[in-house]
Amino acid sequence: MILIPSRRTLLQAGFAAASVGAVSHAWAESEKQNEQAEEVTPPEDLMREHGVLDRVLLIYDAAIKRLSANEDFNPAVISDSAKLVQDFIENYHEKSEEDFLFPRFRKAHQLVDLVTTLLEQHQAGRKVTLNILASAAQVRSDAAAKRNCIGAMQAFVTMYRPHAAREDTVLFPKLRDIVSGHEFDAIGEEMEQREHQHFGQDGFEKAVAQVGELERKMGLYDLAQFTPKT
Repeated sequence: MILIPSRRTLLQAGFAAASVGAVSHAWAESEKQNEQAEEVTPPEDLMREHGVLDRVLLIYDAAIKRLSANEDFNPAVISDSAKLVQDFIENYHEKSEEDFLFPRFRKAHQLVDLVTTLLEQHQAGRKVTLNILASAAQVRSDAAAKRNCIGAMQAFVTMYRPHAAREDTVLFPKLRDIVSGHEFDAIGEEMEQREHQHFGQDGFEKAVAQVGELERKMGLYDLAQFTPKT
């Protein structure tokens, strides 16, 4: 005996299938949106890394002020900040710019003079960082080392504030204009691979946590302290 399903049964089955399909489609769309939300473009990636640099510059500013006023604090904060610059900014962030961006601008004959200056400043900055590391440990006991450390930090801050600002407002926004969409995406993938090779997972997050701890040691972590009193 063959049972013929009622029209109501067929409708219920159809609604159920449609519901499952709708849920599956909504889930797929949600996953797609999550993936897109997690994607970081090369300029955005480099700009947020500049945020880590900016926070180190604040630490250097505070260290310069305290050393100049003969205030005592642990100079290891200076050394640890310089090591963070050396590892995260110089050996990773700047290398990404030098390997993935600068050659493409030269090939496109775009912003070549700017790229030349930026590279020269990278090289100069590395020498200044070595200077900071060499003098930081002696700032309590050696007046010459203290002067050298203050001068090196001032030089670093003076160069890198306009350096990063020029990259953020001129170089990085121009990248989309000189490469195809496919190449733009490929740069992002190459940069992500470089991050994982250098730091493992969550390299940026680790750098943010590290600079936050250094800010705490210098009493700079509470953002509210920088709000003007009106």
